[in-house]
Amino acid sequence: MSFSSIGRKGLLLLSCLIVADVAVAEPFIVGVATHSMNNLDQPLQKSLDLASTAGVTSVRDDAFWSTAEPEPNQLQIIPQWRAWLTTASALKQAPMVILGYGTSFNGNAKPRKPEVKIPYLKYVDYLTRQLGNPVKYYEVWNEWDIDGPTDARLSNDYVAVVRDAVPIIRRNNPQAKVLAGAVTSAGIKGGFVDRILAAGVLKYADGISLHPYVHCEGRDHNTPESWINWMRDLDSRFSRGGKPVPLYLTEMSWPSHEGACGIDTTRQAAYLARAYFLARTVPNIKGMWWYDLINDGTQRDDQEHNFGLLNVDLTPKPAYSVLKAISPYLRDFDYDPGASLQADGIYKLAFSDGHERIMVAWAAGRPREDQLSSQAMNNAPLRVLDTQAPDKGMVNSEQRWDCSGDRCTAPISLSEFPKIIRLSPGA
Repeated sequence: MSFSSIGRKGLLLLSCLIVADVAVAEPFIVGVATHSMNNLDQPLQKSLDLASTAGVTSVRDDAFWSTAEPEPNQLQIIPQWRAWLTTASALKQAPMVILGYGTSFNGNAKPRKPEVKIPYLKYVDYLTRQLGNPVKYYEVWNEWDIDGPTDARLSNDYVAVVRDAVPIIRRNNPQAKVLAGAVTSAGIKGGFVDRILAAGVLKYADGISLHPYVHCEGRDHNTPESWINWMRDLDSRFSRGGKPVPLYLTEMSWPSHEGACGIDTTRQAAYLARAYFLARTVPNIKGMWWYDLINDGTQRDDQEHNFGLLNVDLTPKPAYSVLKAISPYLRDFDYDPGASLQADGIYKLAFSDGHERIMVAWAAGRPREDQLSSQAMNNAPLRVLDTQAPDKGMVNSEQRWDCSGDRCTAPISLSEFPKIIRLSPGA
């Protein structure tokens, strides 16, 4: 065989590998926690329809062990679980099911000892066989670390549970991704993730899930910008061995309550937009699930009642409208670090879907005046989607591109609400 034919075959193989790699690349996951899998009073169809309208591509909820096994060896799947799964799947919202929490007959203990682990694994087997292919993600337990964020024995026992549970899940649902961790902020700081990674948890699971809340971190440490710096540091630390660690932020948000650690609903909306776009700048972050879809109550001074995108009566909060406006860009556009700027409180993040280019720009802190540049905009008006008025969509602004040759510039007023500016003509 001649060298030229070998070369042609090699190039063909390389091109096939590139195409295959592109084909398996997964879009960024825009998720929410729903709290509707076990809530018989919640209008399931309407709430998940609203999530779909907002561009949500995955929903996360609990398949409580205590519900599946109310009495020893009496396993069941309640109708509400099947309804949630069927409804979410029909709306193309990849379901994530949490396998966790104890039962009354074992004292709500974690499955650390054989007498608890054996029935837990039977529950895992039963549930994953019964729920079947519609489930796209399983999470092994939820916030296991909360009892001892720095306790090495606790983290080692967790890895042992993952080791034993994952083969069962894969046998019953080979198409599903299995996530390990669901680690709280305290656990992240206490080294829980470092310890389970060192113990080889990714030999079993497909990724690490995190709940990196910062809303109670205090001034200058509770903003999306401070948060993403923490995420970048963690990403670098977890991947120090050279192998990237897939990160799934299965709970993250800022509550809009009156009191300590709270912000108002307007700032919650601004923080949502900034956090989601900043998450897209870290390639190992595969998705973020806002906690949660619906407020859990009506008390304005109760933190736990005010994390949602929707009020209890399903009317939208400002954050819902913002997510609806930005979700297409989060899912379908890729971040371009070479064309982006993050400095001195100014954030200008460039994204492209291969046809259209956009810039997402805001000012952290005080409003600022800045300038944009692009090419061949033909002195046209700026096309802008202002997340402070998301329902207006992408509109012509009063500013116009000022072009000299192919180079065009335009002034832009920046605030805490990101503006999405179209940089490519004719799109």
